[in-house]
Amino acid sequence: MEKTDYLELVHISDEHWGRLSSFELSKEQGQFTSLPNRFKEVAEGQYRIVILNNMEPAGFFILHLTDRVKDYSDNPNAILLTSLSIDQVKQGKGLAKNAMLLLRKFVLNEFPNCNEIVLAVNHKNIAAQQLYTKVGFRDTGKRRFGPIGEQFIMNLIL
Repeated sequence: MEKTDYLELVHISDEHWGRLSSFELSKEQGQFTSLPNRFKEVAEGQYRIVILNNMEPAGFFILHLTDRVKDYSDNPNAILLTSLSIDQVKQGKGLAKNAMLLLRKFVLNEFPNCNEIVLAVNHKNIAAQQLYTKVGFRDTGKRRFGPIGEQFIMNLIL
């Protein structure tokens, strides 16, 4: 596995769109997440986050402080993570794991009232389940049904 030199999480800016628009995912991954170009516009309370590797966009996700969070947690101080993706050409370098390890500190700094991160992961998406477990997320035991089947609700207490 190639070492990642410098990784950071930042709010999206106009300069990131060129690279984000060229992101690709495998067909298998595409069934579980969305490409960044689907999120050029977002609603109030949605925050687009870019994973920079050596100052170049390599990944993307959205954090939600909207009513949608209530579908995943009863905690009024929870934030929802969705649409995590790493560009296909950047995969296999530990970027997703290292980005998720940075997530706790990022959320605490950017959203100081939050004390829980929640997410849904498809029961067929074993790689994502393993990733989230490795970085400290736990299965809450709650389940939802998404477009392609059952989803496990996981959380990370901050």
